[in-house]
Amino acid sequence: MPEGPRPLTDNEIEERLRGLTGWRREGGEIFKWFKFKGFPEAVAFLQRIVEPAERLNHHPDIENHYNRVRVAIHTWSVEAITEKDFQLAAEIEGVAGTEGDAAPES
Repeated sequence: MPEGPRPLTDNEIEERLRGLTGWRREGGEIFKWFKFKGFPEAVAFLQRIVEPAERLNHHPDIENHYNRVRVAIHTWSVEAITEKDFQLAAEIEGVAGTEGDAAPES
């Protein structure tokens, strides 16, 4: 039976979070709130997440509240935070665009 991705240690997670502005850890996931001008921009952002999520075969949990989007990521197969989560987070940062300002909310 093939092994899943290796869970990262607390130190590894904290180190990687330093490289992702606005991303935080809560329990067994990393997450970020994105804030957009309005609902159409938020939905357009959601659509842009589809391609990297499908390509990486790694899909985030998403909440949409009008112009705010919360993206949370963890690796279901090992119920932990892994390198795959940070790869997807970096890809999401790349498609967020400049209108996707981080909203400092919890």
